[in-house]
Amino acid sequence: MAEITRRRTGELLQKLFDILKQSPEGMPASTALQQLASSVQLSEYEAGNYAKGSRRFEKIVRFATVDCVKAGWLVKHKGTWALTEVGIEAHQRLTDPEAFFKEASRLYRVWKKGRDVAEEDAADPLATQDETEDADKSSAITFENAEEQSWGEIEAHVGTMDPYEVQSLVADLLKAMGYYPSWIAPPGKDGGVDIIAYADPLGSRPPRIKVQVKRQKDRMNREAVSAFLSHVNEDDAGLCVCTGGFTRDALDFARMQERRKITLIDLEKFVDLWIEFYPKLDELARDRLRLTPIYFLTPRT
Repeated sequence: MAEITRRRTGELLQKLFDILKQSPEGMPASTALQQLASSVQLSEYEAGNYAKGSRRFEKIVRFATVDCVKAGWLVKHKGTWALTEVGIEAHQRLTDPEAFFKEASRLYRVWKKGRDVAEEDAADPLATQDETEDADKSSAITFENAEEQSWGEIEAHVGTMDPYEVQSLVADLLKAMGYYPSWIAPPGKDGGVDIIAYADPLGSRPPRIKVQVKRQKDRMNREAVSAFLSHVNEDDAGLCVCTGGFTRDALDFARMQERRKITLIDLEKFVDLWIEFYPKLDELARDRLRLTPIYFLTPRT
């Protein structure tokens, strides 16, 4: 990375923050990096590739964002990057690119110094500080890439499933959780409800669970959630599953309900529940979304 100056790194980070500010709820890292690459003039070195074929530009930016994460300016979660309020404030305050990156680096070193002293004492005494930092950041990037790839594959798989198969996924999960789906909407108009389930086999105990399932890329807004809630009676429990997630106003609307119960589940929450109840799924259900845990040495935090 010797051919990349602090000022150039700061320029790339500031432009990245410009891009991320346009998506308050977060942006896929791959999308952010593509937009960044197309909005700046890459040097010959930055545009070049490493021996394994990966482009230097991407690693340069990812490497620098580790400092921003530890500074509390940037949050990374399953391949999505989002700015924090502190990050937006720093971006507005530190207009000089070199000063911007220096402050992120300083805060990274503050974080690093605050780690477990025992871990630092166990480090190789012959290693330089820069070598140790490079190793830590490389580990973080490797983990980040693995998490992005695995989550991206799950999103892509669910995104290409037939919508009615996604309904079956949700019904399978309800069974594994101990509920009893009594009706799953066939192809065609469903009247706003896709699944009806009960807490016991006979449906004699409340609540009746009414479920709507949306397999879509876009976030579900308040109006759509309100339309579904109109089908949920006060003695029902509403469950809305949307693979694209929910807008902030939709989440606020659901949270403010007092008389009618409604729970919103995005793809991440659904997958978390799928993993939790995976041992109780039958083989047909597992075949629809078969997941295998792979244990990875995570970076120290």
